[in-house]
Amino acid sequence: MSTFGTDSGNQEFRNIYNVSRLNREVRQLLDGGFPLLWLEAEISNLVRPASGHLYFSLKDDKAQVRCAMFRNRNLNLGFKPQNGMQVLVRAKVTMYEPRGDFQLIIEHLEEAGAGALRRAFDELKLRLDKEGLFNSAHKKPLPALPNSVGVITSPSGAAVRDIITTLKRRFPSLPIIVYPVSVQGEGAGPQIAEMIKRVNQRGECDIIILARGGGSLEDLWAFNEEIVARAIYASSIPIVTGVGHEIDFTIADFVADQRAPTPTAAAELISPDQEEWLLKLKNLSQRLGWLMKNQLRQQQQAVTNLEKRLQHPGRRLHNMAQRLDELELRLQRAGHNLLRHTRSRLQHSHERLQQHNPAHRLLGLNEKNHNLSRRLATAMQHSFKLRHQTLYRLVHSLDAVSPLATLGRGYAIVTNEKGQIIRQAKQLKTGDPVRTRLAEGQLYCQVTEVKESNE
Repeated sequence: MSTFGTDSGNQEFRNIYNVSRLNREVRQLLDGGFPLLWLEAEISNLVRPASGHLYFSLKDDKAQVRCAMFRNRNLNLGFKPQNGMQVLVRAKVTMYEPRGDFQLIIEHLEEAGAGALRRAFDELKLRLDKEGLFNSAHKKPLPALPNSVGVITSPSGAAVRDIITTLKRRFPSLPIIVYPVSVQGEGAGPQIAEMIKRVNQRGECDIIILARGGGSLEDLWAFNEEIVARAIYASSIPIVTGVGHEIDFTIADFVADQRAPTPTAAAELISPDQEEWLLKLKNLSQRLGWLMKNQLRQQQQAVTNLEKRLQHPGRRLHNMAQRLDELELRLQRAGHNLLRHTRSRLQHSHERLQQHNPAHRLLGLNEKNHNLSRRLATAMQHSFKLRHQTLYRLVHSLDAVSPLATLGRGYAIVTNEKGQIIRQAKQLKTGDPVRTRLAEGQLYCQVTEVKESNE
């Protein structure tokens, strides 16, 4: 709407905006005045409506701005945004016309700084744990008294000075070999992994300290790299980590054979205490002296006892000669007794043998055999006679009922071609072949007439 008015007596044209026009032109100005920009800030006032869009504010310590991230942009987020999370966004500057709110339309959202590193740390830790790199069964025991200590760290850091000072204080004679590496920044992780591999190949030490001083998660990140974790796992030499402060934990700490909260603690962990070892050696020396004295005293007592038991060789020879004479006499008596006893047993055995002389028994057996033979011959003749008489009777009885005897009296046996005996004339018909068996020989005939009656 346009109106006319006066200002200091002059009429002027007033271009009056309504709210919609103002917001629209401001939005167009903002849309055209700013390209897509990157912004790092902290999330607050996060809202997740059912539509799937995200609405939140981004703030720093002095200001905040409203933001909207539509559903098609947040579907592929690799993490869940939370209030208080530090994020890095790529956004378009605009205005929400209905309310006149200045806002950002978020095109891309990712964790920023320590948040992203912490998420990467957690993901790698979970994956390596599932592979078994943290398994306690794989961890190697530390040597009780190392021959040489290898220290993998920065040569200019405070950690190496603390380790050397601690080792020299606790056990000055322990050799120390420092293997210099970068412990922070790009390429530090591969350099540490390569040095662990090289130390194993050189074999100059039997325990390794992997250390650096404290710092932020980003400063300690080289010790969270997978290549370092796998190098520690593959090491044949035990590795003790002393990275950062007591509250700092890295992936290297979980894979290492043992973790110490600080570099100084790592040096104390792997080194024997000189005072403790001196005291132990003193106690062992005293105990060894007492044992040697006690052993010497026992040996001296044994020598004294042997001296008392020791006899002059001549006397011992006399005793042995006397003992030999006694044994010789006992042997002779034993020989005579054995001979007498053996003769007595032989005489007794001879007498028993005569009592059982087989000649007498053989004479009686021959007589018995002669009698039995005579009785057997008589019995056999009698039995043969009886059996001959029985057989004769049976032959006459059998002959009386034998069909051959019947045939001999003029009878015949007639059979058909199947060998069946013909008892009735009606079993045959004219022309049938028959066989007639006589007392002597057989006749093969053919029926010319059948007459069933006996007339």
